[in-house]
Amino acid sequence: MARMAVSVLAILLASCAAAAAASFDKEFDITWGDGRGKILNNGQLLTLGLDKISGSGFQSKHEYLFGKIDMQLKLVAGNSAGTVTAYYLSSQGATHDEIDFEFLGNETGEPYTLHTNVFTQGQGQREQQFRLWFDPTKDFHTYSILWNPKHIIFMVDDMPIRDFRNLEGKGIAFPKNQPMRLYSSLWNADDWATQGGRVKTDWSHAPFSASYRGFKADACVVVAGGRTRCGATVGEEVAPGTGAPAVAGEWYNQELDLTRQQRMRWVQSNYMIYNYCTDPKRVAQGTVPAECSM
Repeated sequence: MARMAVSVLAILLASCAAAAAASFDKEFDITWGDGRGKILNNGQLLTLGLDKISGSGFQSKHEYLFGKIDMQLKLVAGNSAGTVTAYYLSSQGATHDEIDFEFLGNETGEPYTLHTNVFTQGQGQREQQFRLWFDPTKDFHTYSILWNPKHIIFMVDDMPIRDFRNLEGKGIAFPKNQPMRLYSSLWNADDWATQGGRVKTDWSHAPFSASYRGFKADACVVVAGGRTRCGATVGEEVAPGTGAPAVAGEWYNQELDLTRQQRMRWVQSNYMIYNYCTDPKRVAQGTVPAECSM
């Protein structure tokens, strides 16, 4: 009996491993970089590379219209000055919507800057920047975007750091009609990324590399005819004749409760280094966006 139980467990573990192994092959296309982006470990790991000739990037095979997206990243180690690892959702066109995580590298021993932004109808300039409370190059950490009809919530290891609310009733656009793909890239931006462009990329440390694993998307996926399918495993079509598609999960109506609001305020009080709503130049020029007063 014990031997049978061990055999059953081995089969289950093998099945789980096989399912996990297919994730990056199944969900993403490496779109540029001439071989600098690689899918490894039977699909469980993706790496992007950057050298003096080129960076690299990938995009999701699916488009999403709302969802909770999780990705584990380990960023460029050592002297990462001038490099940017971008991880974001975006639609296309001049009036595109976009939800950004960007990780701005730094000199050895200096902290990364986590840069966030939200574009609505082609309008961005809603930057908030943070330091992280850990070294993002030593191990993988989970960076999440929860996007539903009421909120866009940025999270790091399940800790909320930013909440962009739907204030359409106040005349402020909110991303809700344009499907978005998930993109990521590793590229050189030493004209602005590190200390305002003062510190340039040291190519003697190249090639640079960022690593990805643990992708999860509990989301509404755009399928044939522009319809959306919510609740089923991403990349897995609902079988014909099974009736209406599954409903979205709890994330679809999720908001921050009081405890998580307090955690977000703690992060913002201790680790936020820039907020577009309090930028002195914007305040002086009267160009602070309307949502900042709400």
